[in-house]
Amino acid sequence: MENLSMKDRILISVMLFSMFFGAGNLIFPTFLGFSAGSHTFLSLAGFIVTAVGLPVMVVTAIAIHGTAENLNEKVHPYFALIFPVIIYLCIGPGLAIPRAATIAYEMGLKPFIGQAGAAQPAALGIYTAVFFGLVLWLSLSPSKLVDRLGKILAPVTLSIIVILFVKRLFTPGSSFGAPDPKYSGNSFFQGFLDGYLTMDALGAMAFGVLIANTVRSRGMVSQRQVSRSMISVGIGAGLLLTAVYSILAFLGSSSGGYGEAANGAEVLTLLTRELFGEAGIVILGLLFTLACLSVSIGLVIACSQYFYKLFPALSYRVWAVIFTLASLLIANLGLNQILSISVPVLSMVYPVLVVLTVIGLLDKAVKHRHAVYPLAVLFTGIYSVAEFLNNSLLNGSLDGLFWVIPLAAQGIGWLLPAAIGAAAGYLISMNKKRVPAEH
Repeated sequence: MENLSMKDRILISVMLFSMFFGAGNLIFPTFLGFSAGSHTFLSLAGFIVTAVGLPVMVVTAIAIHGTAENLNEKVHPYFALIFPVIIYLCIGPGLAIPRAATIAYEMGLKPFIGQAGAAQPAALGIYTAVFFGLVLWLSLSPSKLVDRLGKILAPVTLSIIVILFVKRLFTPGSSFGAPDPKYSGNSFFQGFLDGYLTMDALGAMAFGVLIANTVRSRGMVSQRQVSRSMISVGIGAGLLLTAVYSILAFLGSSSGGYGEAANGAEVLTLLTRELFGEAGIVILGLLFTLACLSVSIGLVIACSQYFYKLFPALSYRVWAVIFTLASLLIANLGLNQILSISVPVLSMVYPVLVVLTVIGLLDKAVKHRHAVYPLAVLFTGIYSVAEFLNNSLLNGSLDGLFWVIPLAAQGIGWLLPAAIGAAAGYLISMNKKRVPAEH
């Protein structure tokens, strides 16, 4: 068989979409639209580059190299150990799991306890204690629960999005408002940075091999067949993600007249209440709670299994307890605080992933230039860590120095260091090949 059948292409594309799409994918494009207002579609274009294009590229790069470990080892064996750990901590207890719990609280309980109740720290504490109690209980005995919930919730979630969209189209409402300052003059690049928050590219490093193996199980044997099939499947999943993100961004941008909101969960609450009343809030809250519960269980299981493989001295059950308790503590910072932490952390990790992925996709061109991978990643990593320290610990005191670098003000100043590192690696590799020839 030369190519995937249309049926297999559609099925695997939907499978890939389901793996990417979670509760966070609902709130970020919605809040982007709410904040960007009349600049929504330009901001959405940047968002799609990192929230759709990059995860598909990561999966394709992994398919080309066989495994994520093979790709990471092109940099260095130590990098292949450390970088996946950082990724698992980000998609696990560091950011993604606490974020899921707080989104469940924002959508499942907060709308029903009023402002006075929501202002009490105990409300979030009690809710997350119950939430993570269920997560731990169900994670200690991994089963098909997560898979079943995912298969049910993905179609239901998409159906609710379509219903909201259709209802909004036929309901008089406010037009697109003025953009927030950070979107007014930097729309595309702000959307580009917002796409990091989905963390789908990080997740793609964890399950890219599954997609590649699924393609191979359909009769794709050669690397060329797998690569072409992955591109085809990625385009299918990307088109579906793009359509959903566009709808959500539109819903957010047309909700400006319904009230104030600090995050996408609050925007969806305002919108649903306006369109369907309290009944809609109940349904949306239940759906988000189950979706976030399912995601959290899956991530606790994935992280616990990975770290048990790395450090078998501790049992899987002990790792599950550790990750659940760590997630519980971080979740009680609150959704807005977690999102504020996410931005600088992901801005440090994502550039390295982008550079590694792009070079991985161009592997044929740099196959015998072994220094390209480590130097490009090293230069990118140094810049990203320095920028992280400037933004988080130094309160931007070095902004003047950073903004001398092209595109640094737009948040992608790492492009120049990455290019310099790749060029240096290429030249060093060429020189190493010439020296033996001269001798």
